[in-house]
Amino acid sequence: MSGRNHGPPIPMKAAPHGGMPPIHEPPFARNPGPMPHPVFLEEMREAQFARGHRPLPPHPAIIEEQLAAQHQDIQGLLVDNQRLAATHVALKQELEAAQHELQQTDHFARNLLMEKDMQMRELYEKSAKMEHDLRGVEGMRAELMQLHADTRELTATNQKLASQVQAMTQDLSRANADLQQVPALKSEIGGLRQELQHARAIKRQTVSNAKHYLKAPVLHFNGHCGCTGYNTNYGNMEANYGGNPYPPSYSMASANQMNPGQPGAEGYPQYGAGAGAGPGPATWGSYDMPWAQ
Repeated sequence: MSGRNHGPPIPMKAAPHGGMPPIHEPPFARNPGPMPHPVFLEEMREAQFARGHRPLPPHPAIIEEQLAAQHQDIQGLLVDNQRLAATHVALKQELEAAQHELQQTDHFARNLLMEKDMQMRELYEKSAKMEHDLRGVEGMRAELMQLHADTRELTATNQKLASQVQAMTQDLSRANADLQQVPALKSEIGGLRQELQHARAIKRQTVSNAKHYLKAPVLHFNGHCGCTGYNTNYGNMEANYGGNPYPPSYSMASANQMNPGQPGAEGYPQYGAGAGAGPGPATWGSYDMPWAQ
């Protein structure tokens, strides 16, 4: 115990001890070794700079207690150092993990920003396209309104044409009805034409018979009495026969007496105002009217 932990010999004030540095040099400057305890350093300083009698060194038990306390302090410092080293390693690992996570977060943020940029670009393009489509829709709306107006106009025109077609259909139906009556009208016209021809033939025959009937009694009378009054108006058939001294009834009666087999011309009734009237100017005028028309 007494031989352990003894410090180096104290140098004297005279010449420097062999192997020891001089007083004016700092300790351990030439050959640095293990650093002595601060207590020893303090004693060394006091020994170097003290003047007069140097005190006795402390008891070895005190020094051992001091060394034991220092050893405990060193052990505590070592434990703290180990704990700090472990904490440092853990913090370093956490720092690396945090840096790695930060890098991942930065990468994720960059990707998210890129995706957002792409989405914003797509939204901008979609908005531009929708705006273009909206402008096209406005044009299409104007065209649709024009088409509606044209449709209404065409509908009105169609209704007008339908009414005209209906009127023309009715006219065509009436024309078809009239056209169906054409054969009947033709047959009626043919019958009327035949009746007209027959009436003309009867008229000619009646006029001829009347001339003959009127001429025979006059000639007979003129042949007996030698009168010439009848010849003055014989050429005019529409005259009142002023040259004939006898009335028409006498002439017709004479004609009927001369031809008892013929009650009238060709067996037909007499044409005139009355049943007993003879063929006078009115009768001839009535037959001449169709010819005049």
